[in-house]
Amino acid sequence: MTVLDHRPTASVPGWLPGATGPRTDPAPLLPDPSPVRLLGTPELEKADPALLLDLYRRLVVGRRYNQQATTLTKQGRLAVYPASTGQEACQVAVGSVLQPPDWLFPSYRDTLAVVSRGVDPLEALTLLRGNAHTGYDPVATRTAPLCTPLATQAPHAVGLAHAARLRGEPVVALAMLGDGGTSEGDFHEALNFAAVLNAPVVFLVQNNGYAISVPLTQQSAAPSLAHKAVGYGMRGRLVDGNDAPAVHAVLSEAVERARHGGGPTLVEALTYRLEAHTNADDATRYREDGEVSAWREHDPILLLERQLRSSGLLDDAVAAAAVEQGEELAARMRAEFHAEPELDPSSLFRHVYAEPTQQLQEQAAQLAAELAAEAGR
Repeated sequence: MTVLDHRPTASVPGWLPGATGPRTDPAPLLPDPSPVRLLGTPELEKADPALLLDLYRRLVVGRRYNQQATTLTKQGRLAVYPASTGQEACQVAVGSVLQPPDWLFPSYRDTLAVVSRGVDPLEALTLLRGNAHTGYDPVATRTAPLCTPLATQAPHAVGLAHAARLRGEPVVALAMLGDGGTSEGDFHEALNFAAVLNAPVVFLVQNNGYAISVPLTQQSAAPSLAHKAVGYGMRGRLVDGNDAPAVHAVLSEAVERARHGGGPTLVEALTYRLEAHTNADDATRYREDGEVSAWREHDPILLLERQLRSSGLLDDAVAAAAVEQGEELAARMRAEFHAEPELDPSSLFRHVYAEPTQQLQEQAAQLAAELAAEAGR
C-alpha cells in the first residue's frame, strides 16, 4: 500500500486518520488579485489631504537624501550606500504608520525608512561610513540597527513582538526585507514563528525585481511573494510599492490589525531600484536601459505629484518648499561628512553585551595597551 492509496474518498474526510481538513480557511489569507492602488482611483478622495502632502514632502526630501548619500560614496566620504532611489514610497510610509512604542527592523537598504522613523539623518549613515556598529541608540529610537545579513532581522522582530505582548505592551514590530531576503531560511523561519505565535508583526517585502543581479524569476515560481504568507497561515497583501498613499493604507491596516490581536501580515510592495545595488555594482550588466526608463515613468514622486497637482492640493510654492528642505538636508550632510570624525576605538567593545565577557575585556585591554604604546612613541 502506498501513500496514494490513502487519498480521500466520499467517505473519508481527510488524507490521514482523524484529519479534518485545513486548520485555517486559506481564502481570507490570499493576497489581493492585483496590486492595491489608490492614485488615480475614486478611493483616493477618502484620503486626508494633509497626509498626502506630508507623503509628498517626505518623498522629495527622501530622494534628495538618497542622491546626496550616493554622491558622498563617489567622493570617498561614505564607504558604501545601498540607495533606495525609486523605492522611497515604501521607505517614507513606514515612518508614518508606526507609533512611538513600535519597533522597526530595517535591512541595509532602509536607511531612509530609519530617517523617516525619526532617527537623525546623519546618525543613520554612521554604520555605512564605517565609524560604528550603528550610529543611533536602538532602544531610544525603537529602531534596530541596519541589518546587512539578509533576513536575520526578521526572527528578531518576531521575538521582540512576542515578548512585548507577553508583557502586555501594545507593540508592533515591522520588519523590512528585499525580495532577495525571501530566499533566506531566516525569512521562512520568522514567518512560521510569527504565525504560530500570532505575533504582532508586519513583514514588508520591497520587491524591486532583483537580488543584486538575480531576477525574481530565478528566485521564486510563486504567483507572488505575498502568496508565501498563506503557507504559513498568515494574511498576504500585494500593493503597488510606488503608490505612496496605497502603501501607507495597506501598512496602516496591517499594523493596527497586528496591534489588536489580528496576527502577522506579509505585505509585498512591487517597486523598482532605479540605481545600482550599491556604489560597487554595475547594474548595466544585468538589466536593460529600456527597463529602467519604463520604471522612471512610474516614479513614486512623479505619480503623487501629478495626482496632487491635478486635484489642486499642490502648487509651486508647496513643491518648492519641499525641494528647499531637501537641499538644506543635503547641505548639512556635505558639511558633516567633509569633516574628519573623532573616533574612539574602545567604543567597539561597549555595546556588544550588557555585561562584557572575559574575552571582550581582554581584547579591550589589549587594544588600550597598543594605543597607549603608539601614543608614547
